[in-house]
Amino acid sequence: MKVSDILRIKGSTLYTVTPEESLVKALGLMAERDIGSLVVMEHGDLVGMLTVRELTQVLVKNSGNVTKTVVRTAMDDHPLTCTMETDMDEVRRMMLDRHARYMPVMDKRMLMGVISFHDVARAVVDSQNFENKMLKAYIHDWPEGDTQESGPTL
Repeated sequence: MKVSDILRIKGSTLYTVTPEESLVKALGLMAERDIGSLVVMEHGDLVGMLTVRELTQVLVKNSGNVTKTVVRTAMDDHPLTCTMETDMDEVRRMMLDRHARYMPVMDKRMLMGVISFHDVARAVVDSQNFENKMLKAYIHDWPEGDTQESGPTL
């Protein structure tokens, strides 16, 4: 399974902010849309990711006062990315290695979408459920005369 398979099912709705936007406005957008990340774009390029992790760190650092803070000071400016052709096993490994919950999907310099660890887990579970269903159907339709003998007949 490839990243493109997840995006095809998930859709391509993206929520973005600029690095100079206020952190309070970004927090408001995340709360309003019930999302855990925002893609940070500048002049059409991906320049970072803002996730709950970065927000938590900046809130603690500033004792909860972020009224004068901009996204640039909180964002991850080197986010982990993948392509549409990246295999799901590789994505899982990358996300686990970096403790990343969100990953932008790129096609050269163009942002195609964002996948979350939740999206990856759902794809794995759906794939396993499909495989189990096919195996059960195969076993159920097993021809009765095609059983193997356990040994030679005497």
